[in-house]
Amino acid sequence: MFEGSTILVTGGTGSFGHKFVPMVLEKYNPHKVIIYSRDEMKQWEMAKLFKDDSRVRFFIGDVRDRERIYRALDGVDYVVHAAATKIVPTAEYNPFECVKTNVMGAMNLIDACIDKGVKKVVALSTDKASSPVNLYGATKLTSDKLFVAGNSYAGGHDTSFSVVRYGNVMGSRGSVIPFFMSVKDKGILPITDPRMTRFMISLEEGVELVWHAFEDMEGGEIYVKKIPSMKVTDLARVVAPDAKQEVVGIRPGEKLHEQMIGEEDAIYTYEYPEHYKILPAINNWDKDVNRIKDGVKVKDDFNYSSDNNAEWMTDAQLQAWIDRNWEKIGAI
Repeated sequence: MFEGSTILVTGGTGSFGHKFVPMVLEKYNPHKVIIYSRDEMKQWEMAKLFKDDSRVRFFIGDVRDRERIYRALDGVDYVVHAAATKIVPTAEYNPFECVKTNVMGAMNLIDACIDKGVKKVVALSTDKASSPVNLYGATKLTSDKLFVAGNSYAGGHDTSFSVVRYGNVMGSRGSVIPFFMSVKDKGILPITDPRMTRFMISLEEGVELVWHAFEDMEGGEIYVKKIPSMKVTDLARVVAPDAKQEVVGIRPGEKLHEQMIGEEDAIYTYEYPEHYKILPAINNWDKDVNRIKDGVKVKDDFNYSSDNNAEWMTDAQLQAWIDRNWEKIGAI
């Protein structure tokens, strides 16, 4: 689908972009991949990795800057929206800034993509957007609603919007595995709550879910991949078996368990072999056979949470992943 096309990734210097770019270059051979982000140093460092590949371009800009987005989208076919203010405590202490990026930035991008004739847009979401308890989650829920409604807002234009939602990305910057590895030599690992569970998804799986969304979408769908869960205490034990686990308490805005589909969304949710799909509640699109395809309706009381998951990651599976990604984790 991306063969010979131009793709723009907002927030492309983050963990997702670092995985998405080489994977899409290798599999699809696009004409151009544009990294749109506001951190010049991260762009400088990332550009070194692709200095011999003329298909990769870099564009300094912020999703808050409406005019800059319009300029960046000239000739773009597909957009992956990964830019966000996403650190929970940062969002709590800087709420206006979080709203500007996650909500106003989404609005700017939706308008620009429609006006510039972009074909398809996939926005990255988070488990925290499902029944949000913190500002980050609330802004991402708002962003999700904006992208879903963008398909109606587009009117007669051909731009389509969808969302992918996943939980803890293994090995991404700021996530729990690199953090535990960075402090394990101290002999003590801080555990917020011994009951805590988290979904576990690799960056590769995250990229493949985005690809699937682009291929499958009609517009307005929220894609949720089926992935295993793990207790944080088990994760800590695998990373540092000899370290003491010290309970420090849940941080403000933090959930005990990750939830990606709440019961309130169950009436619009369909199950597939490798993922779930929340269909849009507006315009009776949840009854559209082109969006449902071969999906099976879930029960009305269904919810998909890391503590009620049918699939759990074993110690051996996590250790094998760490062994394969040891050098990459250490570089984060």
